[in-house]
Amino acid sequence: MHLRKALGARATVAAMALAAAIATAGCGESLDVANELLVTQVTTGWFDSGVLEDGKNKLVPTISFQLTNGAQDEITTVQVNGVFRRVEEDDQEWGDAFVRAIGADGLPAGDSTQPIVMRSGLGYTSDEPRLEMFQHRLFMDAKVELFAKHHGAPWVKLGEYVIDRQLLTN
Repeated sequence: MHLRKALGARATVAAMALAAAIATAGCGESLDVANELLVTQVTTGWFDSGVLEDGKNKLVPTISFQLTNGAQDEITTVQVNGVFRRVEEDDQEWGDAFVRAIGADGLPAGDSTQPIVMRSGLGYTSDEPRLEMFQHRLFMDAKVELFAKHHGAPWVKLGEYVIDRQLLTN
């Protein structure tokens, strides 16, 4: 009877150790996100969100980019957060966007993601034609700060980009 309990306890301990090993194996080594994950093919502008119910045009700040794996190994599980800010109002936050940029399937060394598009939910609305909105006296430029997180590591700033005064339709 005592032998059966001892074997059961050993099996439980072995199963717990195996589960812990499997859980941590997916985490991989720490990645230097700021140096090994490169932001490329950057385009910024103001996306035409269309006409609102009140008949006004809406433009929102937008960034499109790709991430390139500059590491020597595959990179998995990266999230990106874009924080949009108005430049002339003490960098007041003006919306954000969040994406899972690289999933568990990974991004091989040297490869790039498909284009990633991030838009603020906030923007400008006006009765004026879209291109004239850029000339309005109250129009303020915007920027976006990109932050990335690999697995459970802390957020790291990838870069900051000024939103160009150009109209984007996709």
